[in-house]
Formats: sequence, C-alpha cells, structure tokens
Amino acid sequence: MSITKGEEDPVKEELHPEKSRPEKSMDTLSRLMVRAYCERSTKTPPDDRQQWGQDLRYVAALSPAELSDFHELADTNHVLIRALRVLHDAAVEWQEPRIQAWCERSLGAERGRIDHGIEVLHSICTAFESRGCSVAVIKSLDHWPDLGSDFDLYTLEEEKRVEQVMREEFRAHPVARSWGDRLANKWNYSVPGLPELVEIHVQFLGQTGEHAEMATRVITRRVPKVVEGHTFLVPAPEERIVISALQRVYRHFYYRLCDMIDMAVLCQTENVRFDQLRETADLAGIWPGVATFLALMQAYVNAYGGQVSLPADVLASASMRQNNVRFGNGFLRVSKITGAELYGSQLIAASRHLNLRALSRLPLLPPLAISALVAHRLTGNDKGIW
Repeated sequence: MSITKGEEDPVKEELHPEKSRPEKSMDTLSRLMVRAYCERSTKTPPDDRQQWGQDLRYVAALSPAELSDFHELADTNHVLIRALRVLHDAAVEWQEPRIQAWCERSLGAERGRIDHGIEVLHSICTAFESRGCSVAVIKSLDHWPDLGSDFDLYTLEEEKRVEQVMREEFRAHPVARSWGDRLANKWNYSVPGLPELVEIHVQFLGQTGEHAEMATRVITRRVPKVVEGHTFLVPAPEERIVISALQRVYRHFYYRLCDMIDMAVLCQTENVRFDQLRETADLAGIWPGVATFLALMQAYVNAYGGQVSLPADVLASASMRQNNVRFGNGFLRVSKITGAELYGSQLIAASRHLNLRALSRLPLLPPLAISALVAHRLTGNDKGIW
C-alpha cells in the first residue's frame, strides 16, 4: 500500500507543527534511530508500525531540496547509513518506490566511501604496529556501520616517528595546524587517494593536551574490534565514554545524534565497568562532566522511547540530568553555562591533584575559545584557531 499525500494529512503538519523543518527532521531521525537500535521500555508492535508509517510519510512528503537537507542532517550527525537502512526497509514494506530508490542510491555511494576508508585505515594501523608503534582508533569506529568525516588515532609515540611512518608508508603530509591542534598535540595528515584526513593525537588528549595519565590508559587497555573482516584496536568501553565526553562536554558543547545512539548502545550491550569509568575520569578530573554526558544521553534517548539505565552514583554526580539538550544549527546543543561550570570543576580538580600540566594549559582554553568565536563572526569560520 503506497503512502501518498492525498490519503491523509502529511505528518510534517501533524507532528509538532510549531517546529521548524530541521527540528522536525531531527525528531524523525531520533525516533528512527532509537526505535531501530536502542533497547526500549515498551514494545507495542501495532503502535510501532504506525509510527514507522508516520515517519516514512514525513520523509516521503519532502521536496527534493528538503530531502537533500534531510540527507545532510543525517550525514553530519553520522547516522546516515543506519537511518537509510531503516527508511529503506520501511519504504519497501509501505511500497514507497521513490524513497526506496533514494535510499538505495545514497547507501551505494556512502558504502563505497566507507569501504575504501576502512581499507586505508586498517593499512595505516598495520603499518604503525609493524614498526612497533602502538595505536588505537578513537571515535571513528564508534558509529559503525557509519563512519565519520575523518579518522582519529591515538599513540604514545613521539611526533617525529609518527610523521616518519606516515611519510614513508603512505606519502602523506601534515596539513597546517591550528592553535588548538598545537595545544592538543595532534596532527592532521592528508593521504593520497583518501578524501578524509587522518587525525593523530600524540601522547596527550584534551583540547589543550592536558591529559597524560588518563590518555595512557587508551593504549594499555585497548580491546579488539572487527570491522569488515579487519581487526582494529580501540579503547575499552570506559575510555570510549571518557573520550566522547571530552569531545562533547569539554570542547564542542554540542552532541551529534550519533553520540546519543552510540553511547546508549554501548551502555546497553557492553559490559561497562563503572568503577573503571570513574577511575579513568577521576585521573583527568572530569568525572562530573562524564556523569553529565551520560545523564543527558539517557534523558534524550528515554524521551524518544528508549531505556538506558545508569547507576545512581552516575546520576548523582551529574551537573544536569534533565533533557536540556536543544536542537540548533544541525546539532544537539548543550548549555554553555553547564560547560563553564564543568570547566571550573576541572580546574579545581587539577589544583587538588597538583596536576601541573593541566594547570598550565587549561587557562589557555577560554582565550582560545573567544578568539575562535571572534574569528567565526568576522570571517564565517574559525580556521587556524580552534
């Protein structure tokens, strides 16, 4: 039975008519992702099937330009493959040939990019390990079967050795570094034949490279992950959560939808040792931020029908538990006030533990952020700074 605009009022008018088109699209993506990939508190097939139909009607009613915007929203939030798979199955069931064909074209193009990227990424990891350089793939494989817009690695090796491997094995060259890159001690490499940059974090983690002891655990506690027949070494679940919290709560102050889904699935399907998680976060002085990161994820996923359980001490340590994440400019925004409070608690923790590296670097973060904001307002981007 094909769904047409004439059969019923389009869902785009039925659901949250007061919301903007991008907000409605993010709502639709969130429902699709939570229902398809996260454990839920209740499962009522008739209602579930009706909701699938409503979301499909919403997408089917989009104009070509709006459909392109929907595609871009899913892509920038690193859920494109997963969302398209769900939509494709719904389009087949409800006989929506236009959306089915659109999904198939988009999936084919994205799969080609991802397959090539995985091959090159595995070659890079193999080259480092063969030369005695231990590496871990961070962040990039958390979204699988989606893949991000660049590839992130972490190593304890010195930058000279990293550059030697990249130049000799892949004829890669480093691109210009921003102020933030220099502080964080990371390099981006352009690899011939690879559209994505390879971002390598060297010895330290954090926006100002303030984390040393915690970062070491990323290597010492690595675990294998098999992707497309290739075995990669990735951080243990606890370090994966900490790295995501560092990126979202202490640097960008926004989530991608993939962060919500990835962390929900991780907490639901992997054996997260919350004692180890707190130990890792305490080493970095960011336990309140990690707890807040998880609490906001739980609130968001639960709001769309999912069910994520967290220990009481995690929720008790969170600065914010309610779902105060709001959509804005393509992402899920976190209050900058909350970010400022967590930054302050990180400074206090660094003082308490006499972490001289953190104490010397963290004060550089506010002027860096202000410089990036001014540059963005004047030129439209913060290239070279953040």
